[in-house]
Amino acid sequence: MKCPYCKTDQDRVVDSRASDGGFSIRRRRECGVCGRRFTTYEKVEQEVRIRVMKKDGTRVPYDRHRLLEGLHKACHKRPVSEESILAIVREIEDEILANYDQEVPTTFLGERVMQKLRQIDQVAYVRFASVYREFKDVSEFVDEIQPMLQQTKEPPKP
Repeated sequence: MKCPYCKTDQDRVVDSRASDGGFSIRRRRECGVCGRRFTTYEKVEQEVRIRVMKKDGTRVPYDRHRLLEGLHKACHKRPVSEESILAIVREIEDEILANYDQEVPTTFLGERVMQKLRQIDQVAYVRFASVYREFKDVSEFVDEIQPMLQQTKEPPKP
C-alpha cells in the first residue's frame, strides 16, 4: 500500500477491525518513511451482481447509492441519524442476499424501505410512501396515514 503523503510503500498495519457489518476490513496504517498514519478499507467484491427488476420490466444493476439517496430525501430535516440510514441499507442488502440470487423486484425494495422507515420516523415513511406509491391526491395520503392515526388513538394496553 502506498502512503498517500510521501508515496512510498513501506508501511505497517497498526490496527485492523471488521467494518460495515463484517463485509469490509478497516486497517490503520503507519508509513515507515514519513511516520504519518492513514486508513484503508478492504471490501469483499460480490461475484454475482444483483439486478433490480423495475415495475416496467426493465432490469438495472443494483445501486446502493440510489437507495441511500431515496432514504436521505425521505429523512431530510428529520431526527434520523446517518447511522440509522446506513443500518437500514445494510439490513435491506442482507435480506436481498439471503432471498434473491440474481434479481430483486423493486416492490421488495420499496416495501422493505417503507417497513423500516415506519418503525423509526412516520413522517419520513409518509414522504417515501408518497413517492413510491405515486399518490395522486390528498385522499391517498389520508388512506396511508389512517392506520397510524388509529394506533395513536388506541389507549395503551396494560
